[in-house]
Amino acid sequence: MRKLFLLFALLISLAAKADEGMWTLFNLPNAIYEQMKAEGFKLDKDQLYESDNAVYKAVVNFSGYCTGVVVSPDGLVFTNHHCGFEAIRSHSTVEHDYMLNGFIANSYAEELPNENMFVSFMIAQADITDVVQEVIQSASDSTKITLDSLSRDDLVGVFAALQERLTEEIRKETGDENVRVEIDAFYEGNRYYATTYRDFKDVRLVFAVPKSMGKFGGETDNWMWPRQTCDFSVFRIYADPKTNGPADYSKDNVPYHPKHWAPVSLQGYQEGDFAMTMGYPGSTSRYLSSYGIRERRDCDNTPTAQVRGVKQEVMKRHMNASEAVRIKYDSKYAQSANYWKNSIGMNKCIDSIGIIQQKEAYERKIYQWMKDNNKYLDKLDFDKMAELYANRREASTAFTYFSETFNRTSLFNRRALRMRRMPLMGPADNEKKQYIIFEDESADWDDALDKEVMAVVLKNYREHVSSKYLPDFYKTIDKDFAGNYAAYVDYLYKNSYLMQSGKKIYINKKKNQKDPGYQYFLDLQDILGQLFADVSEGSEQIDTYERYLCDAKVQMEQDMPHYSDANFTLRLSYGQVGGFSLNGNPSGYYTTPQSIVAKMNRGEQVQDYFAEPIMKELLSANDYGVYQDKNTGTLQLCFLTNNDITGGNSGSPMFDGEGRLIGLAFDGNWDSLSSDIFFDSNLARCIGVDIRFVLYMMDKWGHADRLLKEINAK
Repeated sequence: MRKLFLLFALLISLAAKADEGMWTLFNLPNAIYEQMKAEGFKLDKDQLYESDNAVYKAVVNFSGYCTGVVVSPDGLVFTNHHCGFEAIRSHSTVEHDYMLNGFIANSYAEELPNENMFVSFMIAQADITDVVQEVIQSASDSTKITLDSLSRDDLVGVFAALQERLTEEIRKETGDENVRVEIDAFYEGNRYYATTYRDFKDVRLVFAVPKSMGKFGGETDNWMWPRQTCDFSVFRIYADPKTNGPADYSKDNVPYHPKHWAPVSLQGYQEGDFAMTMGYPGSTSRYLSSYGIRERRDCDNTPTAQVRGVKQEVMKRHMNASEAVRIKYDSKYAQSANYWKNSIGMNKCIDSIGIIQQKEAYERKIYQWMKDNNKYLDKLDFDKMAELYANRREASTAFTYFSETFNRTSLFNRRALRMRRMPLMGPADNEKKQYIIFEDESADWDDALDKEVMAVVLKNYREHVSSKYLPDFYKTIDKDFAGNYAAYVDYLYKNSYLMQSGKKIYINKKKNQKDPGYQYFLDLQDILGQLFADVSEGSEQIDTYERYLCDAKVQMEQDMPHYSDANFTLRLSYGQVGGFSLNGNPSGYYTTPQSIVAKMNRGEQVQDYFAEPIMKELLSANDYGVYQDKNTGTLQLCFLTNNDITGGNSGSPMFDGEGRLIGLAFDGNWDSLSSDIFFDSNLARCIGVDIRFVLYMMDKWGHADRLLKEINAK
C-alpha cells in the first residue's frame, strides 16, 4: 500500500508524463485509474471493463487493421475515411465514383455489403502465462522445459493448440459458435494473454464524404498539424434476424442491435479537458534496444522510404492521366504513401532527438543495476547483442528491399509470390492433374502502370543490394534483354501463364514448369529462402536478449506501472485536450472553418487542397447551428490531445471524462513520429476529427436525417 501511495504521488507530480501508455483494461493499475480521475475522468473504474455497460463494449476491431466505434442501437459504426477507403473504392466505377463524389445510403436496402470485411468485439481478456507454462511442461518429459527454452516455431505450435482448446471450451460454455480465442505475447514475450472475440462478418457501407474532404490535405498534410481532414466513414453491422448474432452475408440479415453503444456528444471540449482513446494500436517497440532502433532506422525505414518513393512517382503519373486507373490505385497509393512519409519522419526524429544515444545511456543504467543486484548477468549480454545485430545488418537491409520491391507492387509479382501458398485443386492422388486458378483481378490492376512500376523497381533493387541477393533472372535480363528491364517485363506479361485468369494451370507438368513466370517464381523463392536464413541467424538469441532487457527494465522500476508494447489488442490511453510548443511557437489545439477555406483557395496550386465548391460554401457559413462550439463560437474541425496512439488506432473513439464520444483519432504529428519507439511527452500528440464536424457534414452535405436521428447526439 505504501508503494502504491508513493507511486500515486509520483504520478501526480509528473503529470506531463502520465499520458504515455497503452493500457490493457482487465488489469488496469489502480494508480493509473486514480491519475485518470485526477485529470477529469468521472466514471467508476468498473465502467471501463467490468460492468454490463462498460465503455469498451462499443469499441470494435475494424477488419483487422483499424478501430471503430458503435454509435447507435441499430449497429452503426464510425471509423476513419481512410479505414473505409478500400471498401469505398471497391464499389466505385467511373460512372458511380463514390470515392470522388461520396456515398449516401438513404435506406437499409441501399447499404452496400463488403466482401472480407468484419468487425470484432472483445469479450474478455486474461493473463494465461502460467497456463502456457503448464501446457509446455505437461507436453514434455522434463520440468526444465520453459518458455525461454522453446524456439519460436515451437511456441507457435503450442499457442495454436492452446487457442483451439480454449476456443472449444468457451464455445461449449457459452453455446456461441461465433466466439474465438487469440493468444498474444506481451512484454516482449514475458507474459501471455488470452483474448476472447466475437466476429461479425456482414458489414455494410452506409455513408462516405467525398475524397476531397475525407482525405483533405492528402500527402501534403499527412502526419502534419494543423489539420482539417474530415476523416470518417460510416458502416453498419448486420446480424442473423433470429438470433441477433453473427452471420455470413445474406439479404435477409437485419441491422445488429447491440446492448451497448457510445453516446455521441455535442458538448465539445476545452483545453485541459480529460480525453481518452480506446482502440487497437498495431505495433510499438518502446522496449527495443539501441541496437534494434539503429536497425529500424537504417535497415527498415531507409529502404522502405527509398523504394516507395520510386514506385509512387510512377503510380501518381498514371493515376493523374486516367480516372479509371486512379480509382483502381487510390487505396494502394494511399497505403504506400502513408508509411513512406512515416519512415522519413521517424528517421528524422530518431536523429534530431538523439534517441539512440538516449537508449544507450539508459542501457548503461540497466547494466549497472544488473551488476549491483547480481541479476540477469548470465542472461543478458549487451556486447553479444550488438554483435548479433551487426551480423545481420546487410541481410536485414536486403530483406526490406526485397519486400518493398516484390510485395504488392504489381499483379505479376503478387501472383508469383502467392504460387507457393495457393491451394491445389484436382485429384489428391495424381499430381499431374492438380492445378491452380488465378481469379480475374483486372478490376483492381492496370497493366501499363503495373509493368512500368515492376520494371522500375527491378532496376532499383539491383542498384541497392549485394549481388549475392540477386535472383537468377537478372542474368536473363542481361543476357537475353541487354539489361532492358521494360522489355523483360513485357516478355513476362505476354508469355507467362501467371497473367492468365480463370484457366486451369497444371503446375506439376514439366512443360508448365518451364514457364518464364514459374522460373521467376523459383528464383524469387531461392533468394527469399537465403534472406530468411541470413536474417534468422541469431534472431532467436536477439529476441531472447530483448525479452530479458524488457524484464530487467520492469524489475528495475518495479515501483512503477508498465504497459506492454502495442500488439493490436484493445488498449486505453488517456490525457488532456491541448497543443504543444515547438521552438517557442504554440500549435493551437483545434482548427476552424476559416483555416480549411484558406487552403481550399489554394486548390489550383496544391492538388491536395482541392474541394468542390459546395464544401467551401458549407464551411463559409456564418452559423453552424447545434454543431457550433459554445465557447469559441465556431465549428471546430480537428483537435489535439496528448493521448498515446499508433497505427491501428485509426478510427479509435475519443471520449470525454463522462465516456461520451467527442471525436475519432486519425493521425499523429510529424514532430513525434518516433513515438513508436520513444514517447516524447512534450511533442507527441493525437490528431482527431471533432465529432461535431462529422455530424455537420452528414447533416448539411449528406442530408442524412435518418442516420442523425438514429445517432441522437446530445
